[in-house]
Amino acid sequence: MKLPLVVGVDGSGSSMEAVDWAVDEAARLGLPLRIVHASLWERYETRVPSFATDRPAEKIMADDIVAAGAERARLRRRDLDMTAGVVDEDAVSALLHAAREASALVTGSRGRGGIVGMLLGSVSLTVAARSVCPVIVVRGEERNRQGGYGRVVVGVADPTQSSAAVRFALREAEARGCALDAVRAWRRPAHEHVDHPLVVDDAAGVREEHASALLTDALAEAVREHPGTDVNRRTVEGPAHHVLQEVSTHADLLVVGARRRHGRLGLQLGRVAHALLHHAACPVAVVPQRS
Repeated sequence: MKLPLVVGVDGSGSSMEAVDWAVDEAARLGLPLRIVHASLWERYETRVPSFATDRPAEKIMADDIVAAGAERARLRRRDLDMTAGVVDEDAVSALLHAAREASALVTGSRGRGGIVGMLLGSVSLTVAARSVCPVIVVRGEERNRQGGYGRVVVGVADPTQSSAAVRFALREAEARGCALDAVRAWRRPAHEHVDHPLVVDDAAGVREEHASALLTDALAEAVREHPGTDVNRRTVEGPAHHVLQEVSTHADLLVVGARRRHGRLGLQLGRVAHALLHHAACPVAVVPQRS
């Protein structure tokens, strides 16, 4: 049985955009869709008399949020295998528990209770940093969200830290029928100061060649598993988060890895992934890499 694609909804416009994205993704991959809304109303609702017929306001709101998400999904794709329901947990716990039996999680970039000025909702950030399955945070302009560029990008770190992200990105490119752009950033060390321009150019060339070799190594095995997908390899000088943020402006999906260490508590999200979740111009998929 195929694991479902799970999308979290909270009634915000951002979460409804996430539903749209998740519907298209589920249809593209042939996956069932599960719509989840987290609500703790039952834990804190004052007991009502047995003769009361009205439902508590919090229960009504929770049911309405789920119904709105489900109706939006049905209008977008009526033949989709879909379930929807309210979970009696806080939002982070509900999504992290759902992740254990999900192919991926999809969230919006801003929550209903978001603080003005925040670039990313706390729920989406926490889930992306702790989930055992890939998390896609849906952000960017409509053309990026709707697949208008026909371009998937994966940011490649070292081969041992990028295999899961590369495989995820190749599957996405294959399902969308587009090429994959594999990008690795490289930088000159801050202490590398020499007077002769030829020496500077030679040092830069060596570092770029090294970045290119690492990129090839990171892609080799996964590319063999997807022989029909074109892969464009790019090495770009600059900080990785700046380079990937720039290429995200003309991408439908940006894929990055996040290293998960066994036994380590707290958020496990690298600086590059953290920056892109806040600033990328397209949906961002964070794919955990176990170590």
